[in-house]
Amino acid sequence: MPFLLLRAPRLLTPAEEIRNGALLIEDGTVLEAGPREGLSLPAGALEIDLGSQLIIPGFVDLHIHGAGGHDVMEASSESLAAITKAVARKGTTTMLATTVTASTEETRRSLAGIARYIASSANHEPGRAEIAGIHLEGPFISAARRGVHPPEDIALPSVERFQSMCGDSAGYARILTLAPELPGARELIESCARSGVIASLGHTDATYEQACAAIDHGARHATHVFNAMRPFHQRDAGVLGAVLTDTRVTAELIADGVHVDSGAMRLLLGAKGAESIVLVSDGTAATGMPDGSYRLGTHNVTVRDGICRNADGQLAGSTLTLDHAVRMAVSLGVPLLAAVRMATAQSAARLGLPSKRILAPGADADFIVLSPALEVQRVGRRGIWME
Repeated sequence: MPFLLLRAPRLLTPAEEIRNGALLIEDGTVLEAGPREGLSLPAGALEIDLGSQLIIPGFVDLHIHGAGGHDVMEASSESLAAITKAVARKGTTTMLATTVTASTEETRRSLAGIARYIASSANHEPGRAEIAGIHLEGPFISAARRGVHPPEDIALPSVERFQSMCGDSAGYARILTLAPELPGARELIESCARSGVIASLGHTDATYEQACAAIDHGARHATHVFNAMRPFHQRDAGVLGAVLTDTRVTAELIADGVHVDSGAMRLLLGAKGAESIVLVSDGTAATGMPDGSYRLGTHNVTVRDGICRNADGQLAGSTLTLDHAVRMAVSLGVPLLAAVRMATAQSAARLGLPSKRILAPGADADFIVLSPALEVQRVGRRGIWME
């Protein structure tokens, strides 16, 4: 593969912003990233001037259920290919396939299917986002804060059951969302910490004290903060009080203006700082699709005006893409460099993926070309343009 050099007036690595920047790529890897005048062009290299556009790393989505009319729990190669192609068009180059609470049989089938896809060559084909692992949202959640998760399949935390699920997922489990107040949660959080799985506080009715104890025992993440959580009260700070004030915890934010009000988003930004927040989509099969009926896990959701709800009118995931989330963060006053980090470097850091954190020598050449209005123009994964 010949050398490719991309030149743009702004390159956000995003550790820094480089003016009149250039990205030199060979065989899917970044060779150099820096000012254009400091880079020598290898013989035979293709140089592309991107005009007024800017370059940022590919988005890393830690929480996504589907896109393009398909749900990850279908778990077929065809459905996962459709999902990864759909999100790639909007800049997501790395993602966690996120499951929902379901029966033991359905969960085992889905985890095994997703694991087979991750291990296959299909997961590395150009034109698709890479699935870096699995985020298990449930079944160890609070019935009181279950959202649209089916109540009949909710279970108490169990180290033995989770280890069995990890076996079904062939070791690709990366995040487990659970309610820390439930019996058995402490032992499961500690087990996750030992095995390298990120325990995330979510779908929880935990008190402040229960949430703090969970963090002390190894929980390091919080799932779609404000949503499906015990609400904050001045005499009952709850799980939100712990998440907002503990620097050890990263907070997911669905920045679509529907799941969380702009005032609440500003509160989160002020309390945590942009450096402790990761933008996620919580996208469903309806992402990139017209209004209509779709599946979320094993049940139906209806999308009207781009908003996903179940039959009872509850929010049921989203149709958000991370380019929109970045624009939303910027509209709230977050500097562009920080907003980009929220959807790229910080998400990759939470997963321990150094090759996805920054456009620097040795990193994967996953990148997005944005217009000055921050609209996705083109996307590259491992140095190959996505069509």
